Amino acid sequence: MRSHLQIDAPDIEVTDFAGLEIQWDRRVLRPRPWTAEQGRWAADILADVPEGPILELCCGAGHIGLVAARASDRDLVQVDGDPVAAAYARRNAAAAGISSDVRHAGLDVAVEDGERFPMVLADPPWLPTAGIVAYPDDPPHAVDGGVDGDDVLLECLAVAVEHLAPGGHLVVQVGLPQQIERVEEWLAGHAADGSDGGPGPLAVVGVRDRRPGGFLVHVGPPGGGA
Repeated sequence: MRSHLQIDAPDIEVTDFAGLEIQWDRRVLRPRPWTAEQGRWAADILADVPEGPILELCCGAGHIGLVAARASDRDLVQVDGDPVAAAYARRNAAAAGISSDVRHAGLDVAVEDGERFPMVLADPPWLPTAGIVAYPDDPPHAVDGGVDGDDVLLECLAVAVEHLAPGGHLVVQVGLPQQIERVEEWLAGHAADGSDGGPGPLAVVGVRDRRPGGFLVHVGPPGGGA
């Protein structure tokens, strides 16, 4: 699950992402500057959340989680099913001097039973399959969210809720207004009281519209918006 891959690519690119030097190549989703706000927003929320590391799902090159970790002075656990993305996430964390346990694994097995986090970031592919042709420069596996664009989003919600600590928060990226409604519907259908040691009731408590990029959705205890 934590196997390392040596990156061997002649076309490595480098960008300044919110003050971090991030590397990637065409096999990995290009960092979008607008998504730095997801990391900054998570860090702002973490100012009032108990200690503990940040979990980032579908981390890609790791840039969003690194912004959050740097601003909040927390460690990271980062997950991606693509070995190349995981290798870049590991390299970028080391270059930034940020402690990150980068796990190359599927979402269903990446996080161990009993692991709990005060903050989860999720950056799932959210394009409907038919829409990925509009983004020929992006690797299909990094943008294809299934027929409706919701498949990986729903997987991320399930993992996040299972592993959030009591009082924990999730900041998830989506691309379509109806996906915000999908998050609300999913939460309503998976209500919990926290008796299992989990986060307790959760709701959408904040949304930031950053189109043409997408939307950022804050899920947390009802009434705890930021």
